[in-house]
Amino acid sequence: MKLTQMFVHPMKSARGIAYDRAFASAQGLLHDREWLLSTADGQFLTARQYPQMLQITTALIPGGLLLSAPGRSPILAMTQVYKQKVAATVWRANFTAWHGDEHVDAWLSDYMGRDCRLLWLGMQSTRVLDGAQTPMSFADGYPYLLVNQASLDALNQELRKPVTVQHFRPNLLVSGALPYEEDDWKVIQIGDIVFDVAKPCTRCQMITTDPISAEVDADNEPMRTLSKTRQLAEGICFGVNLVARNEGMLELGAPMQVLESRYEF
Repeated sequence: MKLTQMFVHPMKSARGIAYDRAFASAQGLLHDREWLLSTADGQFLTARQYPQMLQITTALIPGGLLLSAPGRSPILAMTQVYKQKVAATVWRANFTAWHGDEHVDAWLSDYMGRDCRLLWLGMQSTRVLDGAQTPMSFADGYPYLLVNQASLDALNQELRKPVTVQHFRPNLLVSGALPYEEDDWKVIQIGDIVFDVAKPCTRCQMITTDPISAEVDADNEPMRTLSKTRQLAEGICFGVNLVARNEGMLELGAPMQVLESRYEF
């Protein structure tokens, strides 16, 4: 088994960036989900409600983020401008983030068709993982999301129109395992990084939106199929959430091994 793809999503719900090599910290891959689009009172906005967010592309530059969207000139969000501490909310997590550039807010509000503002996580996150001291980004609930290529292949065999791994917005894609073997993993190691497998990743309607065109599938796929084949105790699941025990570099091709399984036969 090995690591075959890595994705960093600098802005939550915007398009991800593929990397061959990335730093893995306790908080997640470096720069993953460091920026958040929110309402005026800090409530997070995502492509679940606003599919057009998937067509916002990002590029990391020293000290900031370059944002692009269809029909608009790119705009820079520079961290040095983000000096106003504000309240932020992601699901039930309430914490503080940083706000600053009204020009970027106006650019995003015009694109979104509603009033919104861009928040930066800051140099040090004030959010922590529930029940732990692990720092968290603007990710939904865990620092890492892993998808098994064999599981994706098995799902696509059941679909009329195959989906891509980007539909599921993972950080890590691994190959060489059996389909849905990840259900049994408890502790894994990729390269030098050891991960605890926290839980299966529950899924929502966002996976029915094409990550490139931002069009919602008319047949509600792949959610429709997963609701029949992947209804677990936690909900409709695909992929697994991870928490890293240590930090270091990850590279494509790094070997993966299962250190501990949930069930021993």
